[in-house]
Amino acid sequence: MERRLAAIIAADMVGFSRQMQADEVGTLARLRAVSAEIFEPLVTAHNGRIFKTTGDGFLAEFSSAIEALNCAVAVQNALAGRNAELDADQQTLFRLGMNIGDVIVEDGDVYGDGVNIAARVEPLASPGGIVVAEAARDQLHNKVPVSFETLGPQHLKNITGPITVYSVATEPGKVGKTDGPRPGEQARGDGPVLAVLPFENMSGDADQDHLADGITEDLITTLSQIGHLSVVGRNSAFTFKGRVVTAQEAGRDLNARFVLTGSVRKSGNRLRITTQLTDAGDETQLWAGRYDRELA
Repeated sequence: MERRLAAIIAADMVGFSRQMQADEVGTLARLRAVSAEIFEPLVTAHNGRIFKTTGDGFLAEFSSAIEALNCAVAVQNALAGRNAELDADQQTLFRLGMNIGDVIVEDGDVYGDGVNIAARVEPLASPGGIVVAEAARDQLHNKVPVSFETLGPQHLKNITGPITVYSVATEPGKVGKTDGPRPGEQARGDGPVLAVLPFENMSGDADQDHLADGITEDLITTLSQIGHLSVVGRNSAFTFKGRVVTAQEAGRDLNARFVLTGSVRKSGNRLRITTQLTDAGDETQLWAGRYDRELA
């Protein structure tokens, strides 16, 4: 077991589940090509190493915070150039998160808060953008040709205490490429995108799961008939069945601007359905309703 200080970059592909649903073979081929042609050469060129792949992303370590950020900027620039020649549904966008901290190295793998915080801040980046934790920003300030805009203190899952996060701008006035499409608007036209997550069975009877699933499927089918509304498909939405996630997390993974959640409770001949509509961008609850009816 070895301890050392390291800069960590966490990368995750945007909309991976959606693209896999549409074209599994093509999506995997694009991901492998990007890894071989962009990620691996650039990480090596900046004296880093990829120590873990995560299916639709990777984790890399560097001995220098400056090298790590320069690599992140080079990666996003290379991806932007590649995507500029492709149709929207063929593009490969990534979010990158960076942190610096004390880590444990064992059998080639890397562990510790230095890694965990990088992985937790990464989802806060915009598609095609870079965010850094405060510890990394302190090492980089005035040493690299970028600017930083604070996203404020963030409470990260399983991390004690808030962590201040910064978005990276490589051009004046263009922070983290936030002038791009909002979540749920990319590659889906101009209308809003809605994800209906599997409704939770609150009856205490596992046999009633089919009732909650059936209501979810009916909602997806009915709402998808509204002309100006795009609805995430059933297979993608049901990957969240049984998982505890925020609307923001689900919206990012499914590329949806709005998320509908709910629960179903059956008692005797009565059925209660509660539901909430949430803006995935800022976790604002836009609407909620409760329906208490006879089962018939």
